[in-house]
Amino acid sequence: MPLLECVPNVSEGRRPEVVARLVAAVTSVPGVRLLDVSSDPDHNRSVLTLVGEAGDLRAGLLALYEAALREIDLTRHQGVHPRVGAVDVVPFVPLGDTPMKEAVMAAEALASEVAERFSLPVYLYERAARRPESCRLADIRRGGFEGFPAKMADPAWAPDFGPARVHPTAGVTVIGARFFLIAFNVVLETADVAVAKTIARKVRESGGGLPAVRAMGVYLESRGRAQVSMNLVDFRQTSVLTAFNRVREEAEALGTQVLESELIGLMPEEAAMGVVAEALKLPEFKMDRIVFGQA
Repeated sequence: MPLLECVPNVSEGRRPEVVARLVAAVTSVPGVRLLDVSSDPDHNRSVLTLVGEAGDLRAGLLALYEAALREIDLTRHQGVHPRVGAVDVVPFVPLGDTPMKEAVMAAEALASEVAERFSLPVYLYERAARRPESCRLADIRRGGFEGFPAKMADPAWAPDFGPARVHPTAGVTVIGARFFLIAFNVVLETADVAVAKTIARKVRESGGGLPAVRAMGVYLESRGRAQVSMNLVDFRQTSVLTAFNRVREEAEALGTQVLESELIGLMPEEAAMGVVAEALKLPEFKMDRIVFGQA
């Protein structure tokens, strides 16, 4: 059967006991394999990486929605990351030889059932989008949970599934199909968020920076540092190393340094291998050049 990766993002990253219950809900379904959980208190967000067949994933995700609607109240939620829903976004990614159409069908099936079962407005995005204005996740999320009632008053922003009203505590949800996305953040030595925002503007594609890079500058209260938070939506166009080097160069030009970087969730093997090949200038570097284990 075709295998899919699914990377649900939930609006909770500060209460580990709640995150544990959300994880338990989605993994209660046989056939759903959990590969990773990444939580961040400043973003107040957790990213789960799941693998399975479409039917198993759908059942697990429905359990996740049920738990999230019970546990998360967006009227009390605060964090530096944009969000419109308790279960904010659920992308399906085809693995191996699985065609993109399988991911699109999985997104559509989940969207229909989520809307019917939980009375949640659902927007389809990326490869599953049904209209140009809802293709980009950033466009859907613009205005956030608080601004969505006014946004939805415009008929152009009617949901693809579900009622044309924002759920009072769970907001809306966005479900789609896409290529691999690498969530990659760079923490700066400075605490000045204006510096991070300036760097983000220069790095992201929409500002004339790197192709297939989306970026924002945020302040991490828990660390007392500024961060450039990036989504690399196509590592074949811009690698992790290229994005990191560009942030480092821009930071140095503004009088600060890179403290560290962090990967949220997982990255594809091809992307990781590409970083090594690029850094060492080894164009023929492949997995068969690596010995696994220790002597």
